[in-house]
Amino acid sequence: MQLEAWCAWNDQPWEKFRSVVGRSFRMRAPAQSVYTFAANAVWRLIRDYDIDPSQVGLLALGTESSTDNSAGAVIVKGMVNEALAAAGLPQLARDCEVPEFKQACLGGVYGVKAALRYLATDGRGRQAIVVCADIAEYARGGSAEPTQGAGAVAMLLESDARLLEVDLAAAGSDSDYRVADFRKPFARFRNQPARDDGQVQDLPMFNGHCSTSCYIGAIHHAMTAMLEKRPGRSLDYFHDIDAVFMHRPYHQMPTTGWVMAYLFALAHDDDGHDQLRALAADAGVDADLLLEELLAPSPFHGNGADLAENTGDVFPLARKVRNQLRKTPLWDTLVEDKLRLGSEAMRDLGNLYTALPFRPGSPLACSRH
Repeated sequence: MQLEAWCAWNDQPWEKFRSVVGRSFRMRAPAQSVYTFAANAVWRLIRDYDIDPSQVGLLALGTESSTDNSAGAVIVKGMVNEALAAAGLPQLARDCEVPEFKQACLGGVYGVKAALRYLATDGRGRQAIVVCADIAEYARGGSAEPTQGAGAVAMLLESDARLLEVDLAAAGSDSDYRVADFRKPFARFRNQPARDDGQVQDLPMFNGHCSTSCYIGAIHHAMTAMLEKRPGRSLDYFHDIDAVFMHRPYHQMPTTGWVMAYLFALAHDDDGHDQLRALAADAGVDADLLLEELLAPSPFHGNGADLAENTGDVFPLARKVRNQLRKTPLWDTLVEDKLRLGSEAMRDLGNLYTALPFRPGSPLACSRH
């Protein structure tokens, strides 16, 4: 679905949507489901990289779009085995574990972490495949409609890394319960229209402004947990790192989260206050009020906001500073250069929830440190 055409149909400004959201989004065909997406991605991974299926000891599915409450990745395993048999290849091992990780946007990450733990313990010497597959559908005419998407990404993990090594001991995480944010209770199906192809219409319940603020807050706390495990100053990390990959519901969301994490780091480091005050002055913002905003406790602990509540922007002063930062050379080195990989591909894919694809043919950059 081309967003330029969507903007014309809905009388929306194309230049704004191209800058903030992207160029297009993908939708599933009538016969497709989250399981067919996942199975095709796994089959192509095995075929294109000459993987021995009998060596795969764990096949994990990360998703928030699954429709079976009993079976998880075993459905994907069955489809893949049929394709392997048709191609005259060995099937996935009978002792291959098949867990599903259901968590909005994080299912794939949790799947990767579980696979790495498996490979470090009872699965050492084996291989693991993690497939992230989702269908992000929103109501026609709703505010989130242009941020739809659909697709899957499959990844091979091994005990001895050959391309990219993941250090779980240095990782950070965050979780906090909020009623509104983004939810998919089963009760939502009662009032949703039937699809022409008979498939389930998977429309979520959400509070857009609250979700954006929750995204920012989660990144801040997860990075704080990670940076506390690192030696040296936290501020140095933002400059030393070579590439950053973040969940990308729409084009501008990860840049917002990354820059906010940097502003939080400036606020929590006494040596960063002078730079923060300079940025505040350039943006016409009171520096003391900005510090108060950035150092305040999370506004979304506990129940948070109601689905119908207009929460507004929780960080209005920081938003002005972000906009001012875009006009400086620092934006290129701190944001554009580090978040570049994969960003153009996502402009044409839309929101894939758990999946984070790289642009085909692009190099995979890692931190020097």
